[in-house]
Amino acid sequence: MRSPILPALVAACLPSLLAQDLVVAGPSGAIRFALDTSSPRLHFSVSLRGKPAVETSPLEISIDGQDLSTNVTVGPVDRFQTDLTYPWHGPYSEARDRSNGARFHLTHRPSETRYVLEVRVADDAVAFRHTIPGTGRRIPDEATLFRLPEGSVAWTHDTDDHYESEFRRQGLPAIAPGEWALPPLTVRLPRDTGFLAITEAALRAYSGMGLQADGQRGFRIRLGHAIPASYPFRLRYSNLVDRLSQPAAISGLITTPWRVVLLAPDLNTLVNSPMIHNLAPPPDPSLFPEGLRTAWIKPGRAVWSYLDGGRGTLDGMKEFSRLASDLGFEYNVLEGFWSRWPESDLTELTAWSRRLGVGIFLWKHSRDLRTPAQLKEFFSLCNRTGVVGAKIDFFDHEHKDIIDLYETILRSAAEHKLLIDFHGSNKPTGLERTWPNLVGWEGIRGMESRPPYAQHDATLPFTRMLAGLADYTPTHFGRRMADTTWAHQVANAILFPAPLLVYAAHPANILGNPTAPMIRGIPATWDQTVVLPPSDIGEVAVLARRKKDTWFIAAANGVYARTIRLDLSFLGEGSYQAFLIRDAPGAADVKTEHLTLRRTDSLDVTMPSGGGFVARFQP
Repeated sequence: MRSPILPALVAACLPSLLAQDLVVAGPSGAIRFALDTSSPRLHFSVSLRGKPAVETSPLEISIDGQDLSTNVTVGPVDRFQTDLTYPWHGPYSEARDRSNGARFHLTHRPSETRYVLEVRVADDAVAFRHTIPGTGRRIPDEATLFRLPEGSVAWTHDTDDHYESEFRRQGLPAIAPGEWALPPLTVRLPRDTGFLAITEAALRAYSGMGLQADGQRGFRIRLGHAIPASYPFRLRYSNLVDRLSQPAAISGLITTPWRVVLLAPDLNTLVNSPMIHNLAPPPDPSLFPEGLRTAWIKPGRAVWSYLDGGRGTLDGMKEFSRLASDLGFEYNVLEGFWSRWPESDLTELTAWSRRLGVGIFLWKHSRDLRTPAQLKEFFSLCNRTGVVGAKIDFFDHEHKDIIDLYETILRSAAEHKLLIDFHGSNKPTGLERTWPNLVGWEGIRGMESRPPYAQHDATLPFTRMLAGLADYTPTHFGRRMADTTWAHQVANAILFPAPLLVYAAHPANILGNPTAPMIRGIPATWDQTVVLPPSDIGEVAVLARRKKDTWFIAAANGVYARTIRLDLSFLGEGSYQAFLIRDAPGAADVKTEHLTLRRTDSLDVTMPSGGGFVARFQP
């Protein structure tokens, strides 16, 4: 006789078993994504170490105005894992992609539309995206919400200057309904839970993502057409504003970018997360036979005649290349004045510079590269004259049309073996992995923007820099440094790295500065990065970075004077020769110091408002 207890036991356990099927945990189990089907609309939540990081929030994906996230049947769940490493140009030289994933096969019952929600969870992030099969031209839209825990504090910036606005610290109750926040949106979770940052990865053939507050601790996804056109876009492309305010259609299969939530108990884990570029496709071997190590892709430092004087003539740029060589820098970036030269002058400059070990980049307006013929003409000129790369400017929007232009330029540049630096751009989404010829990306309020800088610089390593490389154009020793000091300005060259590290200061002013011996040794890419404990978003940023066996410390102070103690336990065994740059009584001066130190030692550093500190440790 069958026991009546068994069916009752199975029935009691079934909901928990089904719920477990809808959970994806990272390899260590500390981070969990849960899909909730208890109501007609799909919801999700994210937890960190058992505490809510994203509270239960509605998912919403629509096609041609039809919401596919309600009245959904959950079908099979395919589980998978990733575990691989690959080389990287950034805060570390090797990235690891280790995660657990699931593909939820879903059916929207009213339309019988079948699609997939794909989820990946690492030990420092959660990511998800939708894949919707189909034919013909269809218009996707999204309105997924990220509801944050009560007591969270966010760092947001608006859309006015596209991605060149200043981050503001705000408690969630102070964020009004309808307020915009462009990613990454960094959040300090309550009760010492940790930190998170919301952004996107692998943005391709799709409009970019912005976030809009709902006034109830939530931020909703809005696509590029719905984001107010920035002032730079309205200024330069007023005739396109109306057209790009219309949703973008996609032909055939629709794959959204990954919606990413970086999660960390501390700032060091947050800064070192590789999740954004882990989600981007690897490079095409037909274009990059050795991937990131392809011979013509070479990171380096650059001089630049724009913010600190310089003559836009052949002789003036020869002098800049000579000074770049004296500094040991690899590149010289020319602004638009080159277009007034005869081609023979450009050829002469590149040949002369090449003999000094210096490559030439040329600035170009993106509006002049909108057709295949324009791209071919410009990149062929670069090849003929010996130019190694191009700085392409003024995109200023995230509609799919503009996003497509980025990749069109990158592909054509790769075919011509040219490096690319984008300015007037959006946030990076990991595509420097797909396109390793992408060595510079602005999308940041840098030295070209108005001061003040002190608090902003102490915020950026934990906000914008989480998305990836940034062409901040650091380091100036003149009036432009505003509310910061020389030591702070040198620290910025370490805090804001890029494979093309472009300096703001005139190279003669760098060579004539007492910090020149330090600047000469600052690389463009790093092997390891450690965020040191005094760091506090917007208050002070202190990072240690390693290149081979040499360590650097960079500290940028915000608006309040402070003294911090730096623990040197990140150093290896043995003694190190330390070269220190401290603030002097005047902002336009430094004190230098040479010491012998070990990992058991510590350093006390006093910084005024806007001050800084830099140290180099060599075994």
